[in-house]
Amino acid sequence: MEPIEVFKALSNESRLQILQWLKEPDRHFKPHEGIDMNTIGVCVSQITDKLKMTQSTASQYLTILLRAGLIKAERIGKYTYYKRDEEAIGKLADFLKTEI
Repeated sequence: MEPIEVFKALSNESRLQILQWLKEPDRHFKPHEGIDMNTIGVCVSQITDKLKMTQSTASQYLTILLRAGLIKAERIGKYTYYKRDEEAIGKLADFLKTEI
């Protein structure tokens, strides 16, 4: 994890909001049939709808979060699901406690 990339990713309100929503997916999204959002993640189309943005913008935001190491992606059929990378977020918290 590169701290500068993480901070850049978190510097956008919508990207930060995505991470907050993904912390409690059952509270913020309706599940896709047969998908456990806590295990598999949330479909990109649901995130796009909640952001009220185009899919290309939402996908760009998700790619930035993915490259920063804050989320994970899993493709199932024609859908891509996203969830938080809790281990990476824990490392970020440790970094903030010890280095800043």
